[in-house]
Amino acid sequence: MCLEDEGCDVYITSVNGMDSTVNKGIDFNNQVLQILAISGAAKVNIIGHSHGTVYSRYAITNLDLGDKVASHTSIAGPHRGSKLADLIMFSFNDSIVSSLGSAIDFVYAYLFGDSNPESVENGYDVTTPYMAIFNQETPNVSGIYYQSWAAKAKWGCPSVLMEIPWLIMLGLEGANDGLVSVTSARWGNFRGIEDAAWWSPGCDHLNIVGMFFGITPGFDAPDFYVDIVSDLKDRGV
Repeated sequence: MCLEDEGCDVYITSVNGMDSTVNKGIDFNNQVLQILAISGAAKVNIIGHSHGTVYSRYAITNLDLGDKVASHTSIAGPHRGSKLADLIMFSFNDSIVSSLGSAIDFVYAYLFGDSNPESVENGYDVTTPYMAIFNQETPNVSGIYYQSWAAKAKWGCPSVLMEIPWLIMLGLEGANDGLVSVTSARWGNFRGIEDAAWWSPGCDHLNIVGMFFGITPGFDAPDFYVDIVSDLKDRGV
């Protein structure tokens, strides 16, 4: 089952994997305006994951989308920042952070196709101090329905890449998905926590969007998103 099979018009935006919230927001805003022009629709329903939930909020509140969005659905978004990001960005001197950032920029530019990536800015923009200020300056727009879900790994991460960050985050913020805590993921109408089958290790930051083959016992990503859209339709948004 997928959204197209259910008759939905689905458009996928694409921004740099590593860049500032503002730069991603501007790029996202322009793409949504193009989608509206092509589709002829008056409004869109936005479903974002991870940093996508933050830069889309920026575009809604601070750019051109305030009156062109019916709903904003946040999946595992770092709305209050990440203490893991704090640990990485504030524990080392500027030269080390810059060198690490340059290495990550190289990877994202030449392997993932980013245009002028800015991984250092990306890192700072998901720290807890930045997000505290961001949230004050980026309030929800009246008339838009905001909702959110969190993911949680319970005794391990199905995605091996998430295992060490998950363990670190357990000590820093408690229940988390390997990158974002359950507390940080709450925004608007909090709909709950996806943690897969009771006997599974849980649902991590990648599994909740079906990455790494979507092998998550008790959780089916395509069905999850079909249910989200069906619920939005039932709510009349």
